[in-house]
Amino acid sequence: MTTTGTPPLSSAPTWLHCARGADPASDPVGCRGRQVEPYGACLAHLTNADRTTYLSALAPGSDLDHRGTQISEGLLQQLLDALRDPATGRPCLGNVRFDGATFSGEASFGGVTFSGHAEFREATFTGRVIFGGVTFGSDAWFGKTTFTDDAWFVRATFTGRAEFNGATFHCDGWFTNAAFESTSEFGPLICAGFVQLSGAVFGGPVTIAIAATTLGCRRTRWASTAALRLRYATVDLSDAVFEYPLSIIARSAPFTDWSGGVFAEELLAGSDAGVRMVSLRGADAAHLVLQDVDLSTCLLSGTVHLDQLRLEGECPLESAPSGLRRRGLRVVRWTARRTLAEEQHWRAAQGRSEWTAAPAGVEVVGPAQLAPIYRQLRKSFEDSKNEPDAADFYYGEMEMRRHDRQRPRAEHALLALYWAVSGYGLRASRALAWLLGAMAATVLVMMLWGLPADDPKSVTTGRLTGQDISLTTDKPDPVNPTGSLSSRLSSERWENSVRIVVNSVVFRSSGEDLTTAGSYIEMASRLTEPVLLGLAVLAIRGRVKR
Repeated sequence: MTTTGTPPLSSAPTWLHCARGADPASDPVGCRGRQVEPYGACLAHLTNADRTTYLSALAPGSDLDHRGTQISEGLLQQLLDALRDPATGRPCLGNVRFDGATFSGEASFGGVTFSGHAEFREATFTGRVIFGGVTFGSDAWFGKTTFTDDAWFVRATFTGRAEFNGATFHCDGWFTNAAFESTSEFGPLICAGFVQLSGAVFGGPVTIAIAATTLGCRRTRWASTAALRLRYATVDLSDAVFEYPLSIIARSAPFTDWSGGVFAEELLAGSDAGVRMVSLRGADAAHLVLQDVDLSTCLLSGTVHLDQLRLEGECPLESAPSGLRRRGLRVVRWTARRTLAEEQHWRAAQGRSEWTAAPAGVEVVGPAQLAPIYRQLRKSFEDSKNEPDAADFYYGEMEMRRHDRQRPRAEHALLALYWAVSGYGLRASRALAWLLGAMAATVLVMMLWGLPADDPKSVTTGRLTGQDISLTTDKPDPVNPTGSLSSRLSSERWENSVRIVVNSVVFRSSGEDLTTAGSYIEMASRLTEPVLLGLAVLAIRGRVKR
C-alpha cells in the first residue's frame, strides 16, 4: 500500500536525540526521543522545572513532536491536561507526531480532538489504548504500530484517512460505531484477537485488509463500494447495510506492503488462514459477493435477496451425514449433500444426534422458514448457469416442504412418495433400484398369472354352399395357466415375461397373447415403469446439465 503526505518514520531519524541517549552510563538503553527545544532532552527526561515550563507554554491546538519518546501514563495525562480547551473541557491538539514513541501503562486519548495530522507510525503501546470518542480532523497514521493490549477506537471519527498499514494488535481492536468519512484503505492490520467494526460507518469507497481471528461487522454501514480482503477471520455480517457492491474475499497469501515486504503473522501462527462467515441474518445480499468463504456455520434465515447472492470459488456448506444409519428397527442410507447450518440445528433439535446442534443462544428455525432459503439459493445458482450445484438446494427445499407440518396431508403424502421413489428426481440410483425391483416383480407375476397355459392357435372353419366356400378364422381366448405355481416358472415363460416387461418400460405393447390378469399387469407396467426410468434419467441430467 503506497501512502502519501508525511513520509514514514525512517530507521535513522534526522531529529536531535535526547542528550541522555549519548550517555550510556546514565541511560544504558539509549533514549531516542526527540529533544524538546531548547532543553536538550526529550519530554520524558526533562527536569521537573523544564517540563513545567514547557507544558505551561502549550495551548489548545498546539503542535506536538515527541517522536521516539517514552511516555508514561502520568506524563501523557500531564501533556493532555496542558492542551485542554476550557470551553469544551476536551484536549485539543494540532499536528502531532508520536512516531516511534513508546506508551507505557494505559494510554488514554478519550475525547481528544486532533485538528491536524495525527502520526503514530511504529509507536508501541504496552498497555490498554483508549481513543474512544476521538475526532481526527485530518489524516491519522498508525502504520506498523504495535498494540500489546486492547485498543479502543469506539465512536472515533476519522475525517481524513485512517492508515493502519501493518499495525499489529496483540489483543482485541475495537472500532465500534467509529466513523470513517474519507478512508479509502483500512489496513492491512494483524490482530491476534477480534477486530470489532460493528456499527462503524464508511462514507466512501474503501478496501479493508484484515488478518484476525474474528471480525465483527454487525450493523456496519458501507455508503459506497467496499472490498474486504481477509485472512483467518470468522465474520459476523448480521444486519449490515450496503447498498453498493460489497465483496468479501479470502486471501490465500499473506498481506504485503508497498515495497513487497510480507507482514508477519506470528500472532496467528497455527490457526486456519481460511475465512468463515457465521451470520448474514438481517443483511441484504443483493450486492454481496463471497469468494472462497466457508459458509458451513453461516446463519441465513432473515437474509434478504439471497437469490442475488454471488458465490465464487469454493464456498463450502456443512455436509449431511452420509452412509448407513440405524433409525429404530430400520436402517436408513443417507446421501451426502450440502445443507444449511440451520437445517443441521433443526434436525439435531429433533433428537438426531448425527447432526450438528445449534450453539448456545442461537435460535432454531423450522422447515417453514428454511424452505424459502433453499429456494432462493437454488435460484441464485441456476441464474448463474450452475444447475448441477443447485440440485442440493432443490433437495433441501423439498425436504423442508416434506417436513413442514403446516402443509396439507395430501401434499405430504405426494412428497413422501416422490422422496421414496427417486429422492425428488435427484437420486438416480434410487429410481433405478425401484425400476429393477418393479421389473422383477412384474416378470414374476407375469410368469405366474399373466401368460396363458398355451399359445392360442388360430382355428379356421368353412362351409361349402354350391360352388361357394365360406371360411372363418377365429382365435380362442387365452386359457389361464393351471397346475402348481412352481410348474409355471419355466425358462420359456421367463423369456416371454422379460420381453413383455422390457417393452413396457419403453412404453410399447409386446403383442403377446395374455390372460385377462396379464393384460392388466401389462397396462400397470406400461404406466409405472416408464415413469421410474424417466426419473432416473432426470436425476442423471440434473447432475451433468450444462
